[in-house]
Amino acid sequence: MHNFIDITKALSDENRVRALLALRDHELCVCQIIELLGLAPSTVSKHMTILRQARLVEGRKNGRWMYYRLADSEAPSAACEAIDWAFKHLSGDPLVRQDAKHLNGILKCNPVEVCKRQREKESSSRKSNLIRVNSV
Repeated sequence: MHNFIDITKALSDENRVRALLALRDHELCVCQIIELLGLAPSTVSKHMTILRQARLVEGRKNGRWMYYRLADSEAPSAACEAIDWAFKHLSGDPLVRQDAKHLNGILKCNPVEVCKRQREKESSSRKSNLIRVNSV
């Protein structure tokens, strides 16, 4: 029962499903997933943690980089079936097709540059938040 609840919880959010579908043919650095989804790093990290807990994805750390891929054949059968079900029913969705095009562009960029861009955005966002707080 616990696996089922974890899987349904993981698949109950559009952004988690989008991240899962993006991993279909690629192992992705978390920065690439952030770029694709357009969400804050902490939000993407939380989404990926939920997908990992459901055993839909696997992660590995390589130095300072975190990479994700779909769960392999050793995952619970319910997780493998859920992944297949999501791909089968969502492959023609307009947002999924749009994400695939966007991901192709992201994959053409050097992953180090994508991650650098993410850090710069986060730093800029923190600075502007600090300015707003101090001006109040």
